[in-house]
Amino acid sequence: MRYMRQILLLGSTFFIGWDMSIVEYNLFYHLHDAYDAFTKSFIVLCNTRANEVTKKRQVSSLSPLFLDMTTKRELPSKESAVFKNVLRHYEHKQYKKGLKLADSILKKYPDHGETLAMKGLFLNNLDKKEEGYEFVKKGVANDLTSHICWHVYGLMHRGDKNYEEASKCYTNALKYNKNDPHILRDHALLQTQLRHYDQLIETRAQLLQQKPTYPPFWIGLAIAYQLGGKIDNALTVLKSQEESVKEIGNAFEHSELLMYHNSLLEEKGDYQAALDHLETIKEKVTDQRSLKEKRAAFLANLNKVEEAEAAYRGLISENPHDRAYITALLALKGLENDKKGAYDFCKELAEEYPRSKIMESLLLQYAEGADFETKVDTVLRKSLIKGVPSLFASMKKYYADSAKQTVIDKLVQGYRASLEKKGTFDDKSDKREPPSVLLWTLYYLAQHHDYHKQFDQALECINAAIEHTPTIVELYMTKGRILKHKGQIEEAAKVMNEARELDLQDRFINSKCAKYMLRAGQIEEAEKILAMFTRKEVSAVQDLTDMQCHWFHIEEGYAYLRQKNYGKALKRFHVTQKIFDDIYDDQFDFHGYCLRKMTIRAYVKMLRFEDNLRQHHYYVTAAKGAVEAYLAIADKPKESNGLDESGMTEAEKKKARSKARKAELKALQDKENVKEDAAATAAASGANKKDSKKSSDEDPDGEKYLNTATPLDDAMQFIKPLMVVAPNLVDTHALAFEVYLRQSQWVLALRCLVKIAEIDKSNPAFEKGMDRFKKAVASAGPLQPAIQKIIDLQMAKI
Repeated sequence: MRYMRQILLLGSTFFIGWDMSIVEYNLFYHLHDAYDAFTKSFIVLCNTRANEVTKKRQVSSLSPLFLDMTTKRELPSKESAVFKNVLRHYEHKQYKKGLKLADSILKKYPDHGETLAMKGLFLNNLDKKEEGYEFVKKGVANDLTSHICWHVYGLMHRGDKNYEEASKCYTNALKYNKNDPHILRDHALLQTQLRHYDQLIETRAQLLQQKPTYPPFWIGLAIAYQLGGKIDNALTVLKSQEESVKEIGNAFEHSELLMYHNSLLEEKGDYQAALDHLETIKEKVTDQRSLKEKRAAFLANLNKVEEAEAAYRGLISENPHDRAYITALLALKGLENDKKGAYDFCKELAEEYPRSKIMESLLLQYAEGADFETKVDTVLRKSLIKGVPSLFASMKKYYADSAKQTVIDKLVQGYRASLEKKGTFDDKSDKREPPSVLLWTLYYLAQHHDYHKQFDQALECINAAIEHTPTIVELYMTKGRILKHKGQIEEAAKVMNEARELDLQDRFINSKCAKYMLRAGQIEEAEKILAMFTRKEVSAVQDLTDMQCHWFHIEEGYAYLRQKNYGKALKRFHVTQKIFDDIYDDQFDFHGYCLRKMTIRAYVKMLRFEDNLRQHHYYVTAAKGAVEAYLAIADKPKESNGLDESGMTEAEKKKARSKARKAELKALQDKENVKEDAAATAAASGANKKDSKKSSDEDPDGEKYLNTATPLDDAMQFIKPLMVVAPNLVDTHALAFEVYLRQSQWVLALRCLVKIAEIDKSNPAFEKGMDRFKKAVASAGPLQPAIQKIIDLQMAKI
């Protein structure tokens, strides 16, 4: 330690004389964390800095601009020491102290770019974003060649999730300090977020060259190669890492690295090499279940049937409730299409594992004729006696086979008749069943008839069940669902509310009731019901937004859409879009974390999930609603006063305008009153500034979206992500067609129809779209020859 202090003292003198930059100081300040590598790192850093000084002298004689910038950046020794404390305060998140020190420097040197940039960064962290940006921009303008200024500017953009601009700033920072490890590391995170894999490979390679003993840099480069589609390069990196760094972290981390290596071999398609690799690492792997699953899959892919069967049987013995193991074993034995053989095989397994519900399900799936009737009769009776509400949900999948559907119908109808007549399942039995068995039989039959759209029979069954036992919530829920399917939405909402009142503590039925009310257009009532299970400090809508409750925003959006309240509808759909944006942005925090913690396989899966995030049906549904709203706005352009005056007489127009002015004045007054009330409430409760900002909504009616001047362009903001991640979805191209047709972009509109035809030519969207396209083109008049030629070629292809 005595020698370390001497070297540190020497180094501090050495660097202060050179006016050390932020990153150099940080690196120096933390050198005590790396005793063994200190001397080597220090010498390398000194040599690097000496070379930079030499280059400065050479360049300064050639570049007056560079010399001027460098002169402006230099501070006297006193202010230089203060500036280093500014940097230290930022690292320790002491923003007010750092701001005070920055101001003390700027009093003497008001044009010092790096201090201006740091002041802007402090202001940004003190909730003065606009002022902060002004100072950072001024700092960059005053010192265009400072990597600190560009780094700070990049941090500002990164904080605002403006990753493209942040990446540009880091690129500029690296022009003036190309080997800075902190900037390189931050830039790598941005390149991963932006999926700039070619540039990411270069950045990761630079980081690894600087610190080849740091395992996360090896892993980062391997992942970069994998994501860039260069699996062989990724494998080469891992092999080199294993040779140079023998042990990594604890047993779990080392295990994860080995399994990641194996996953690359699997992705490459080299199953023999992957299998051999598993054999060599099996003693070091902590995730034995995953190892056994991979081994069984590799053996199956290599057509080693006997070994693979033994491997899968071993997995089934450990977990007989996993359907994937059994279906994989059936595929291995070539029994997927041999129902008789599959039934016999599953029957054998069922005898070995009698408590496995998956075996029971597979037996029903492969059984036929008398075998099916015998087995399903046993399952139905046992479940009805137990009173299993989800029985129909588990049986519904067998309805795809009409013969099995007929058998189930005959059995359950027979149960009802016999239970009502003598309390037994059939005439041959003398054992009387409990009264609840008839109840659950009626409940099953109600769902059975509802599935076949036999709504009157379904209602007769469910009413009989309610009359039998009027206190079971599920009965009322099922009745509400039947009424919804029948088209009686308001009546369905009323019945669902009766179900809710039977158990006011059940959040699920509470939410289900609110959903039905939204479908019935009872928006205020739905919000009141939802408020029973949300925080009281904020409105129900705000709390559901904070909880990222997709179904609510989509359902309420469509409720407003049906009422032609396009502003509020778009408000809800844009919330859904923002939630998906937030989910995508949230991955940023894991780009560095997962490399440090070695959760590599899960990290790669997450990245690939995020790439296809907007394939989710919630996003697709919200996008369809938003596009429909924007199209409605585009199709009904308003007058300058905001009114649709088509078809009005002059007197009607005058009256409507007067009424609109009064309504506008009243709305403004109401808004002012709401703001005053909110301010008074916040002051009375002592709410802090952040909470009040979070809960306030400056545009509750979505007027910003309603009054847009570019509704078709706004609609495309929902469609473009779908065109990237869901190109095989008919809805994607049907929505794009609607926009392009209104924009008179004939070629693009026809291309959408071609895509729909390729996916599903029988879809109604194709035929209707073709008719509308032909009429629109015909009414547009003569087209340019080049466009007409493309259209003719595409039409011939269709």
